[in-house]
Amino acid sequence: MADLIIRPAREADLPAVGAITVEAYRADGYVGEHDDYARKLADSTSRFRDAEILVAADDSGAVLGSVTVVHPGTPYAEISRPGELEFRMLSVTAAARGRGVGEALVRAVIDRARAAGLDRVVLSSSEKMLAAHRLYERLGFTRLPERDWTPLPGVQLMAYAYGMPL
Repeated sequence: MADLIIRPAREADLPAVGAITVEAYRADGYVGEHDDYARKLADSTSRFRDAEILVAADDSGAVLGSVTVVHPGTPYAEISRPGELEFRMLSVTAAARGRGVGEALVRAVIDRARAAGLDRVVLSSSEKMLAAHRLYERLGFTRLPERDWTPLPGVQLMAYAYGMPL
């Protein structure tokens, strides 16, 4: 997508980041109206403080998507270990889906890991997020079943990893 700019989020982006993240997860049926996780997704201010948020913006500055980048041992880390970078809460507005926004954000995370000299990028994804799984696999991520986990009864998360090519 030629008019796409990937950059660190700014405080002014945070309302859009929270709304887009909830919208994306709600549209795909992953959170309900009053779901505790929906509140966590909406809380972009905490993510901005405790992790790094990257946004994809168009040439007018409108935020089209975001991803939260997490280091091991930090508040938003779930499965990352030393030498790995983790990402969470990848989301794209409904209007921008299918335009390469999600792919651009994931590639930006991989680039950050590579620039930092890290070995891998890891993530957890709901077993229901089939479109996301296709994206990850197309980009070279492989399953990491030994790190699959269940944060809540009835919620199964699948782990994926991208190893840095030598």
